[in-house]
This record gives sequence, structure tokens and C-alpha cells, in this order.
Amino acid sequence: MRQTPYIAIIIFGIILFLIDFYVFKGFKKIKLNLNKTIKTILTIGFWIVPIITIAALSIMIIFRNNVNAESVMVYFNYFSGTFLLFYIPKLIFLIFNILDDIFHFIKFLFHKLKHRKLDNSAKSKISRSTFLTRVGLIIAGIPFISIIYGIGWGRFNFIVRKSNLFFKNLPSEFDGFKIVQISDFHLGSFVPSKDKVEEVVKLANAQNPDLILFTGDLVNNFATEIEPFVKILSKLKAKHGMYSILGNHDYGEYVPWKSPELKEENVFNILKLEELIGFKTLLNSSTKVEKGNSSFSLIGVENWGLPPFPQYGNLKSAMENVENDSFKILMSHDPTHWEAEVTNKTNIDLTLSGHTHGAQFGIEIPGWRWSPVNLRYKHWGGIYKNGKQVLNVNTGIGFIGFPGRIGMPPEIGLITLKKA
Repeated sequence: MRQTPYIAIIIFGIILFLIDFYVFKGFKKIKLNLNKTIKTILTIGFWIVPIITIAALSIMIIFRNNVNAESVMVYFNYFSGTFLLFYIPKLIFLIFNILDDIFHFIKFLFHKLKHRKLDNSAKSKISRSTFLTRVGLIIAGIPFISIIYGIGWGRFNFIVRKSNLFFKNLPSEFDGFKIVQISDFHLGSFVPSKDKVEEVVKLANAQNPDLILFTGDLVNNFATEIEPFVKILSKLKAKHGMYSILGNHDYGEYVPWKSPELKEENVFNILKLEELIGFKTLLNSSTKVEKGNSSFSLIGVENWGLPPFPQYGNLKSAMENVENDSFKILMSHDPTHWEAEVTNKTNIDLTLSGHTHGAQFGIEIPGWRWSPVNLRYKHWGGIYKNGKQVLNVNTGIGFIGFPGRIGMPPEIGLITLKKA
């Protein structure tokens, strides 16, 4: 085996132990009236965390080729969740500890320059060091509790996000037409939680949808992730059918393949399994959704994203058979496509996207919604308008990387089309 993984583990281990050493030094500033036995137990518990973390990472990297890739992803989710749970709070606490040490250093220099000795005899009710350390501990506790919630409950706190969208050129027969949009399932992350996928299906069907549209990333990487869920997902029902597109993860771009043929076979198998579920996949193509004597055009493109994401989408080809004066709905996984190729360049009325997950972290209060993902994506979650053109970005059902959701619940979108 190449030495690179071992070097990475050693560097990671050194950084981790330096962080823990400094944090432990900060903890010792807190004066607690505990007996020696409890202090020993707490000390051992503190240092067990970095030891187990480094051991888990080492095992995952060294033996990654001895287990199937789907299992590696599950293990990685557990590892990343545990790592973030302990080390985000530690880093926050570390900042307060650094501030305290900086203050100590400045005070030392000041007294040194003045040729005065530091007076440590004066004692207030609570020293500045103790105060800063306790404040740091309290603030560090907020992400600790939030991450526990996000992993334990937040990732499965499914909501139905409802929107009424008004269009002047919507055919009258589609007034009140209900579309359920689902996106970014990442089924490989649900392997231990099949009952949660059943919950999504029940919630989607409970909306009595006329149409179900899935806007990409059914898997993390592999077609085999879908197999345990085919029977469950095939229970999805809509009066006018179900359609899907591919997202960036559906192409298997993020894992090594022994040959290009195996990668292509994986995509082919994903398409076959989606068909088995009941989805008609639109690959740079379009179809008509009919109701009575009226219809609208449904367009689906393959993934089109800004680098480093793949650009397989071809909107021009997808619209070849689309009537210019028809009402149009576009499914495009990555919302950057909307501003790059849709707005002011086409007369597509409504675009449905996903991809961002809302970073699986955010804050939402009535009338305001924020996520750090807006630093990367201008359009990251919810409804956006440009003149008569509308974009809805669904923040997804699943999770990847971090096995949780904090303030950004998994959502099923219910869009009701209205005649303006």
C-alpha cells in the first residue's frame, strides 16, 4: 500500500492531539470541587475521544478496499457525525481559550515593560480566566446539543413545504394542479432506516399529487443503493405519472471505477431501477402532461452545474420538440443552471431544482431563511423569481457527509399551480 494514507493519518493525529491538548489545558482552568476519582474518570474519558477518532479513521482508510463501497459510505457518515459532534464544540472552546492566553500575554508584556511584577494576589468573585472559560464552555455546548439533535432527530423530521405559484399562461384546466417535488434522496444513507423512506412515501402520497417529480441524486454513488428500497418507493402514486432526472451523484463521479464500462453500467442500472419504481427518466428530453384537452411541456435535463460538477445537460436538445407557446416546466438538478441558461434566454415558466441540501444546516423564522450554503449558491432553497420565470429549489430529503440536519429539515415540496 502507498505511504500517503499513513502520512495523512499521522498528520491528522498530530493536529487532533494538539487541539485536544490545548482544550484540556483550558478545561483545567475551571475550578470544580470534584474528588480525585471523578477527575481521573473525566480525564480518561476526554482522551478516549481522540484515540477512538484516530483509530476509527485509520481502520476506515486502511481497510477501505476490503469492504464494499456502500458500507464505507455508511461508516463515513458515522465517523463524520461523531467527529463533528466533539470537535466543532472543542474548536469554539479553543477560541475562547486562545483569547484568554492572548490577554495573559499582553498583560505580561505590559508589566514587563513597566518593570512591575504581576499581581496575582487580588481575587474577585470569579477570575477573568474562569469567566472566559465558562462562557466558552456554554457557547461550545450549543453546537454540541444541536449536532446531537440533528443526527438523532433532525435528519428525519420530514416536512411538507407548500407553495402556490401563479402563472398567466397556465392552461385553465391545470388551475389547482398539484406537483409533489422530491429531491436528493441519497438512498445509501438510509440503509439502516428503511422505515424512514416509508414515511416519505406516505407523506408524498398523502398530498394526493397530480404529478410527482424527482429532481436528482437518488443515490450517493451506486445503483445497488436503490435495490433495498424498490418495493417501498414503487408505492409512490400520482394521477398523471412520475418523472425523474439524474443528479451529479447519480453518475458515480466520486468513486474510482475499474473501467469506464463499469461506470456506464452503474448509470444504466440506476435508470432501470428508477423505471422499476415507476419513474420515467427525462435525459435531455421532454414530454407532454395532458389533462382534458390541454397540456403542458415537461422538460428534463441531465446534470448541469458549475465546475467541478459535470455538465451533461443539453437544454437545446431537451427543447427540440417543445412548442414555443406551451406552458413549460423544467427539471434541472443544479440551480446554477437557471441563471446560466434559463432566465432571459428561454421562456420556461417554472424550473425545479435541488442539489444544495441547504447545507443540511440553517436557520428559519417566519419571513426569513438562512444557510451558509448561500455563500456558494445564490439560489439555494425556496422560491425565486426573475420576471415571469420562477425557480423552486428543494433542499432535499437525504443527507451525505454529515449524517444529520440542523435547522434545515428534509422536505417534500408541494407546489400547486394557479391560474393568475
